[in-house]
Amino acid sequence: LLLRDNTSTLRGVAGFVLVTLGAPVLTVAGVPFRSGAGLYAAAVGVSATLWFAVGLVAARRATRDTIATWSRFWGEYAMLLASVWVGTALAMVAANLVLGRTLI
Repeated sequence: LLLRDNTSTLRGVAGFVLVTLGAPVLTVAGVPFRSGAGLYAAAVGVSATLWFAVGLVAARRATRDTIATWSRFWGEYAMLLASVWVGTALAMVAANLVLGRTLI
């Protein structure tokens, strides 16, 4: 809703980056070059499944020891989160190079 009828480049780029980091499968689905409600719904659904799996793996890794703490969980989660975000950023850079600098 914040990006509707927006003319600011900074706000548009920031919104695109935040959406891409929140739903990393959108890049794989071809957004913003392809559109359609079904495509967006499927990509958001798969992204939600991805984040659930990241949380599950972080929980499993945090509870390997007898004494499990929230700080250990958040440390594991942050490492996995950074991995997903770096992969998303690399995918955006690769798409930019393949498509001839249309994104950056």
